[in-house]
Amino acid sequence: MTNSRWQHQEEIPGVRLEVDPALAARDRACPVGRISLSGGRPAWLVTGWAETRRLFTHPAFSRTLATGLPAKGVEPTFMLDMDPPRQSRIRSRAAGAFTHRRVERLRPRSERIAEGLLDAMAAEGEPADLVGQYAHPLPLTVMCDLLGVPASDREVLRPWSEVLLSLTAHTQEEIDAACAGLDAYMAELLRRRRARPADDLLSALVHDPRQSGDDPLTEDELVHLSVSLLVSGFPATASQITNFSYTLLSSPRLWRRLRDDPALLPRAVEELLRFVPLGSDAGLPRVATEDVEIGGQLIRAGETVMVSRPSANRDEAVFARPDEIDLARADNPHLAFGHGIHHCLGVHLARMELQVALGRLLARFPGLRIAVPTDELVWRTGLVVRGLRELPVAWTDG
Repeated sequence: MTNSRWQHQEEIPGVRLEVDPALAARDRACPVGRISLSGGRPAWLVTGWAETRRLFTHPAFSRTLATGLPAKGVEPTFMLDMDPPRQSRIRSRAAGAFTHRRVERLRPRSERIAEGLLDAMAAEGEPADLVGQYAHPLPLTVMCDLLGVPASDREVLRPWSEVLLSLTAHTQEEIDAACAGLDAYMAELLRRRRARPADDLLSALVHDPRQSGDDPLTEDELVHLSVSLLVSGFPATASQITNFSYTLLSSPRLWRRLRDDPALLPRAVEELLRFVPLGSDAGLPRVATEDVEIGGQLIRAGETVMVSRPSANRDEAVFARPDEIDLARADNPHLAFGHGIHHCLGVHLARMELQVALGRLLARFPGLRIAVPTDELVWRTGLVVRGLRELPVAWTDG
């Protein structure tokens, strides 16, 4: 499997968790405008909310062409790099596992995992690293439970999946090795689940009745789908658990508000999804396959388009006081999970995990605080997702 998904994302890094002020200004003045990519290549940048939704739902914008792989006779392997109908065909095989009803069945187990991690954190004492001891192991355990990855293998998969999020943090050799490792692991696990099924998603995929029909997924497609689910479902949620915790703890007023009114948690999670950017300010590119007008601008066939979801989520035409965090915000049509054909498959799972992670943390450690000056915190760079390397926290007075 080639790591095409990230090789074709422009690294336009945000500072910590801030939206680039220049992009925020463009959103108000010019929701669709011209930019230059690396090497001086021209492109369009979409920053308005309405324009972003239109682009996400318009069939004329191709992710596959943006990878450059078709010119080499190679098909993309990540779902986010695919276009319909291939993307729809592969995505449909896993969609049933991520419905709201099925995800809610995972909530009690997720809460027990969170409580166990917090028990271990309390037993080990302060300061604790919220990243390594909580934010990362929680979604990793939940996702591996869902897929059917044995507990003994989870720490093997973790570094591989994180390497695949690299823009510049790892060498191409390291990325290729991680791809090969994950492919080989998932191929073997699928083989075992085919011979001895269990109550997990990988077993459901290989024993899906459609696999005996006229259009079965190939073995490579099953492997690539399994890897895509792991890579999409673990590191991003882990980063946002960290980022949301940091955001709340950096503003004690917000932490206390949510601590004192736990009923706000679902709305608070949606507001943090809107306000806290996950990735760079300009994400995955698309290429127009025909002339399309968006935001009063004519985008011609063959032109590249970038989208800034962080800017779209601060569009003052849609969100009142967009640069403020309102934990009780009721009308919140943010685009953190995308929209249209590439709307995040695991949206219900991510929401549930974020609610569980913050809810259990607030209940267990109501006096939690960052244990070092915030200017001493180290942010990860060169990756698709933003986040801290470590988040030292304490919870007792003194």
